[in-house]
Amino acid sequence: MAADDSSSTQAEQSGLVVRVPEAEPAVRVWRDRLGPSARAAVPAHVTVLFPFLHESRLDGDTLAAIDGVIGRHRPFEVRFERCGRFQGILYLAPEPGTPFRRITEAIVRRWPEIPPFGGQFDDIVPHLTIVQGQDDAVLDEAEADLRGRLPITARVSSVDLIVHDGSQWQQRAAFALR
Repeated sequence: MAADDSSSTQAEQSGLVVRVPEAEPAVRVWRDRLGPSARAAVPAHVTVLFPFLHESRLDGDTLAAIDGVIGRHRPFEVRFERCGRFQGILYLAPEPGTPFRRITEAIVRRWPEIPPFGGQFDDIVPHLTIVQGQDDAVLDEAEADLRGRLPITARVSSVDLIVHDGSQWQQRAAFALR
């Protein structure tokens, strides 16, 4: 769900995401057609924290602090074997999800004033959004198509900081898991 609204109200906002290029061949057609983040130049990803800091706060000290928090986590393998749903949203569920949650929790411990998704949800549910804002019939169609394209396996070795420029999201920095 991160970075899914490309409106100008998000100019200078940032987010932390894990890119999943291995998922692009399976999800691209659905994301391009029905996923707002794809239209705003965000690749297939699992959100670590969104919204994050305003761009004006992303100075050298902050980037070093982000690197320090993320660098304490090790790279890991993840598999996407099934779809999941939120209201009007179809996503791929990463297994294991725990490493994503741990990274999010570590970032939130460092910046407790910035809860995941603005504090809208009680639980951290790692996911790769495919389709958003659609009725169940569309979600059913997309899910049926995706079943034949799973599983997807990926290696997670970094977290990207992306910033909204008023129309699109752009990578500002990448932080290695060590």
